[in-house]
Amino acid sequence: MGILNVTPDSFSDGDQLFSQNRLNHSKLLSRINTLSSEGVDIIDVGGESTRPGAMLISTQEELERVIPAVEFIQKTSDILISVDTSNADVMKAAIAAGAHVINDVRAFSQPNALDVVATSDVGICIMHMQGTPQTMQNKPAYENVTKNVFNFLTERVNTCLAAGITADRLMIDPGFGFGKTLEHNLQLMRELESFKTLQLPILIGVSRKRMIGDVLNKPVGQRLYGGLGLAAMAIINGANIIRTHDVGPTVDVIKMMQAVIKH
Repeated sequence: MGILNVTPDSFSDGDQLFSQNRLNHSKLLSRINTLSSEGVDIIDVGGESTRPGAMLISTQEELERVIPAVEFIQKTSDILISVDTSNADVMKAAIAAGAHVINDVRAFSQPNALDVVATSDVGICIMHMQGTPQTMQNKPAYENVTKNVFNFLTERVNTCLAAGITADRLMIDPGFGFGKTLEHNLQLMRELESFKTLQLPILIGVSRKRMIGDVLNKPVGQRLYGGLGLAAMAIINGANIIRTHDVGPTVDVIKMMQAVIKH
């Protein structure tokens, strides 16, 4: 899953595709072509930054960022489109524009979000986050992070099933970096295999995140190798989808891991 942010303020690649309230179509096409040539399976479009301390935006702002990008990708490629949003109005418009997956950091807990996806046929990704992007890194605490995250995801999965969403449409994400300390993130990675008991695809997103910087003392632009190490570890521990800024190198890692595992 390749990350495509149409935001002016994302922590790693903000302002590259969307600036001065305009989508840069030529840069967007170049990014799509690059992702395609590198072997991406899904493009994840995000119009709201969810980095720690990020500012909230209006529904209209998010719609103006996301929907033109989804429509453009739909017209110019055959790649599956995911939309990273918690807003029911954005979900509805994105599905109408051709999105195949809705990826929600708030686990479809916002008003009408569950209703929108329940009446569609798109895939959905349920992620764990403690708090909100504005507060999540203010001293996050757990009795046991793996157990707490597992219980939360179990509850949300059951809620989705009760709403009529079939299990084959669901995937889960433990939410690395979303209301977790470094130690929480490392424990989740060590114990990722425990989430396989939910019998759903596991998505992980650690690309360029602070946990890599904390261990390696590297700035955002120098976290590729740390991220690849985590991707390999995640695959060993049961991850099925790797969400990343760096598709080409990550695809190489996945192919080598799969070659070894299959033999």
